[in-house]
Amino acid sequence: MLVLVLISTLNIFSTTLTEKVVKTGDISHRNSKFIFIKSNANAYNFANEALPVNDARVTRKLKRSLYQHTFKTVQSNVLHRKAEKWFPIIEPILRLYGIPDDFKYIPLVESGLCEGTSSKGASGMWQFMPGTARTYGLKVGHGVDERSNLRKSTIAACKYIKELYGEFNSWTLAAAAYNNGSIKLEKAINKQNEDNYFRMSLNRETGSYVYKLIAMKAVIQQPKKYGYKNYFAMTQPSLLLNFN
Repeated sequence: MLVLVLISTLNIFSTTLTEKVVKTGDISHRNSKFIFIKSNANAYNFANEALPVNDARVTRKLKRSLYQHTFKTVQSNVLHRKAEKWFPIIEPILRLYGIPDDFKYIPLVESGLCEGTSSKGASGMWQFMPGTARTYGLKVGHGVDERSNLRKSTIAACKYIKELYGEFNSWTLAAAAYNNGSIKLEKAINKQNEDNYFRMSLNRETGSYVYKLIAMKAVIQQPKKYGYKNYFAMTQPSLLLNFN
């Protein structure tokens, strides 16, 4: 009888500990089969829309994108320098318009490594085409190009992104539409009868776009993990922590 009581007590303690670990997300090394890392639940998502990492295809695309944004591949701290310079301007504007903070990574993906005008005519940190820029209030032409004004172009981007969200009711799809245009994305959704970005078959650029945003978020928030050993980590809006 005493042995049965002891076994029951141990089982209750083990269950309670496991539940506590799952709820709090703390790291536990008591049982090597169950190690819960605090950041895992939120490590890979865009605007709190979960990325299905249990999908082999999704995991493969994510790993490829993460590798492409490591210091080993980029060989520069330019992304973190630009984040430090741009984010304090972008973040409050996103909040003002009710746009998720993760959209601040779009300028880094669009023009982080090579600013200027693309072969298609897109320009500025948010890479607006002239027509789209004018539609959302930017002056382009006659010697004026407000696409290069980060504050004004961010306001224009917020208006555009909010409109895209209203159309697709998904921040992930809004980001994809920002890259590919709402008409093309709508056609793809109707043709495939699928409105989950991660399950859709899209052209190479749009199909990897949200993965690039997620990877950019990862390397900016956890620089040391991805080889950026001598720079900053932005763990929350406008907060810089020096890891040196």
